[in-house]
Parts: sequence; structure tokens; C-alpha cells
Amino acid sequence: MDKKEFSFSLISKFKKARLGKIKTPRGNIDTPAFMPVGTLGTVKGLFVEDIKKTGSQIILGNTYHLMLRPGFTILDKFKGLHNFMNWEKPILTDSGGFQIMSLSKLNKIDKDIGATFRSHIDGKKIVLSPEKSIKIQKSINSDILMVLDECPKLTNNRDRLKNAIDISTNWAKRCKIEFGNNKKKALFGIVQGGLYKDLRIESLQRLTDIGFNGYAIGGLAVGETQDEMFETVKNITDKMPEKKPRYLMGVGTPSDILGAVNEGIDMFDCVMPTRSGRTGLAFTWKGKINLKNSAYVNDKSPLDEKCKLRNLNQYSKSYLNHLIKSNELLASMLISLHNVYFYQEFMREIRKSIKSRTFSKFYNKYIKLFN
Repeated sequence: MDKKEFSFSLISKFKKARLGKIKTPRGNIDTPAFMPVGTLGTVKGLFVEDIKKTGSQIILGNTYHLMLRPGFTILDKFKGLHNFMNWEKPILTDSGGFQIMSLSKLNKIDKDIGATFRSHIDGKKIVLSPEKSIKIQKSINSDILMVLDECPKLTNNRDRLKNAIDISTNWAKRCKIEFGNNKKKALFGIVQGGLYKDLRIESLQRLTDIGFNGYAIGGLAVGETQDEMFETVKNITDKMPEKKPRYLMGVGTPSDILGAVNEGIDMFDCVMPTRSGRTGLAFTWKGKINLKNSAYVNDKSPLDEKCKLRNLNQYSKSYLNHLIKSNELLASMLISLHNVYFYQEFMREIRKSIKSRTFSKFYNKYIKLFN
């Protein structure tokens, strides 16, 4: 296979947990992998060079937000998001389906037309068709593109979920046609179906009949319990193509990730490391730490003595507590960077444990720590 082509190789397994490698012309991605979210072309509060130093091998951008700002006209001038934001490694872009559901007012879904909605910025009417979503992702110059899907809110209405599968399957076919034959990049399908096993399997089967480079599980992390999420993932992963990467969208806490890896998931993304950092919540090997708490006023110890990135191991919890209480921007920057670093360390340890066949021990130690 040409080194410049997208590929995925499954290196080893421990029970259902998988160790793999995605290869792209812009670099390789060791799986299981966590993708920091750079929705608007920035991982909030972090310098690009620092993101690289955490060990992040890929980041996520968002079609919906980048379509509105800065717009694909500007992105075309820079020949994509990589040049625009000075990130040379791979980028995956969400198609915008989730944001249409969660952010937009007065959105209307039509199987033939696409999604019609009003911008959450200025109220302007916008139509996003499957074809337009792929064209924008091409302007972004994404390495991994996602099909446009209809992502319904958490519901037990089977008819509503079945209709969303029908629409999403139709859009997926059109996305693949618009994507064309580009072996340097990848297009992933998105499985819908709510919490119903049979609907999830139906959605997956219809997508595999079309054929994609990878398969994502969408429509989770929308309000269901962790047990419901794990059960839904468990019900579908055994049916997913063995030799294609599996992506659980929008997830999650370290415990969420660990539980999903245990069921055979390869890729994750979530805003949690930076969103939590902006509220003073840090993730550590001892669990979550709320640095707003007065218990840390006199604590001279750092969050992680081993983390030398930006000299994070030289900042005490006491100092971070002070910065938070003083509403200093540096607080969110330091804690967000620490959290992204921790997430990548967590993924490295997961991969090591799968390789050494000690994953069960690692799983049992950490699965409940972050709930």
C-alpha cells in the first residue's frame, strides 16, 4: 500500500480492547486515540506547539462552526485549516449534524434538501446539504471527513429514530458520492439508532452496505446514563467491521473512554479536558480535583510531579487555586493544558496495557475513579 494512502491496521487485541494504528499522509495515529477538540480552529486556551507536546496526534474541527466563521472562502485561501491554524498533523472534522441539533433554532430537516437552520451567531438562514457538508470539509482539507447525519435528541420514540436512520443513510450515500475516490483521505459513516439494539444494527448494516473507511457511533453522550452508553456500544461493536477504525463521538470522561475501549472502540473526542480546565476541574491519576476548593489554599504540591510540559510540575495547587479565585486567564490555560496532557498520558497507558495484556488490571483500577 502507498504510504501516502489512508489505512488502518489492527496490531493486537486483549479480549475486545484493540491496539491499532491509523496511517495518513500527515502522520500516524496510535489507537486507542483521544482527539482534543479544536472546534473553531483552536483548542481553547492552548498554543498549537503545546498541543503537539502533549502527544496529541490528531485534533477535531467542526464543519458547522468553521462554515459560519471564518467561512470556507477564507479557508480556501489558506488551502485548509492546517495552514490557517499552523497544525501540520491530521485533522478530523465533524459534519455539523450534532451542532444543528443542539445549537440551531428553527432547524428543519428534509431528506432531499438537507438541514435548513438559522445561524446561532446572526440568525442568517443556512442550508446544509450532504454535498455542501463534504465540500466544506474539503475546503477545511480534513484528513478524516464525517458524513452529514441527523442526530436526534435523546428519545424513546422508535418512529423518530427510524426516520433519522432513513435520512442519515440517504445522506451518507450522497456524501460518499461527493467525497469521490481519494485514497489519501477517509470518510466515516455514523451509526444512529438511539438506545435500541436492533435499530443500531440496522443502521450499521445499511452503512456497511455503502462502504466507508471507518465507522462512528453517534447519538450518544446526549443525556443517557453511562451504563446505557456502555450497553449500546457493547451491542454494536461486535457487528462493526474488524479491520476498520471505530469512533465513539463526543465521549467523554476517562472512565467513559476506558469502558468503551473495553468494548472495542478506537477513537474518541470530547471538549471535557479544556471545558473542565476553564472551571478549575483537573483530571489526575488520583481522580478529579476541584481546584476551587479551599482544601488547596495551602497545598504546595503540583497536579503531576512528572509533567515538565510548560513547567506544569512547578505550579502548586495553591497557586492554581489563587489564580482561579482571582479570575486570571492563566488558570484556565494551565489547567486545560494539564488536562489534555493527562488525557494523552491516560491513552498511552491504555495502549501499553493492551500490548502487555494487563488491560483488565488497568481497567479495574480506574473505571470508577472519574465518575
